[in-house]
Amino acid sequence: MWADKTKHMASSELILNPDGSVYHLGLLPNEIGHTILTVGNPDRVPKISKHFETLEVQKHIRELCTHTGTFKGQRITVISTGMGTDNIDIVLTELDALVNVDLKTLKPKKKLTSLRIIRLGTSGAAQPDIPLGSFLLSKKAVGFDNLLHFYSCDAHLDIPFALALQEQLGLNEHLNTPYVVSANKQLIDRFSTVGFVKGITATHSGFYGPQGRRIRIATQYPDWNDRLESFDYLGQKISNLEMETAGIYGLSAIMGHQALSVNAIIANRTWGAFSDHPERVIDSMIRKVLNLL
Repeated sequence: MWADKTKHMASSELILNPDGSVYHLGLLPNEIGHTILTVGNPDRVPKISKHFETLEVQKHIRELCTHTGTFKGQRITVISTGMGTDNIDIVLTELDALVNVDLKTLKPKKKLTSLRIIRLGTSGAAQPDIPLGSFLLSKKAVGFDNLLHFYSCDAHLDIPFALALQEQLGLNEHLNTPYVVSANKQLIDRFSTVGFVKGITATHSGFYGPQGRRIRIATQYPDWNDRLESFDYLGQKISNLEMETAGIYGLSAIMGHQALSVNAIIANRTWGAFSDHPERVIDSMIRKVLNLL
């Protein structure tokens, strides 16, 4: 479940800034809460933190914007990750280091901390019966990227599900075997209230070709979304498409953190529709999630 607690890391492996903060996030251990809300867009961070009673940390480096404050007495951090699981690798690793690595000795701590990580993101539905404006909890996430293949993680993966995907979708040898990871059960149960639906989320390595969009150049799988829509493994179907959830679930499972992805459905790919008021949908999701923390 946890990384090796005895190994000392070279300074080239976990890089620190001159002030002792982690390299990309620019954060110190005392600048984050143990509940982390992640968003893709840095402009969305203040749309969440405006609901906080106090705001003590505000940092913005590249696309990584962080606000830490209190909401209903809880210390909460909201952080933008940018798009894609390559950024998730950076953000999750550095958040974990802030609570589970002694940044002075660069050794993992003996007593480890589990963070609660909740993604608030936008997504497109992959099934015709999922309406625009709905809020979807990802019970599982399917990674069509390759992030988890670089980590030792088989114990956390649903391998039969992944093999069924590979067979039914007819994936060729150029595409990695997908990986499948579950959400944290405690968080799923906590958020399973009126107003949320549950589904299985497909995480892609890009927005256009990897999600079946053809703008000008040809794609390997022109019928990709039809394949996703028709996939069925023991009654389980792909519900929606996005670019981060599988990476968050996979790394959180390996590191021992709790993770959940909440998706605001602002498009339906099966009938080619996009919401007329996506910001209103996103704001509603933010309020619902905050009230359930």
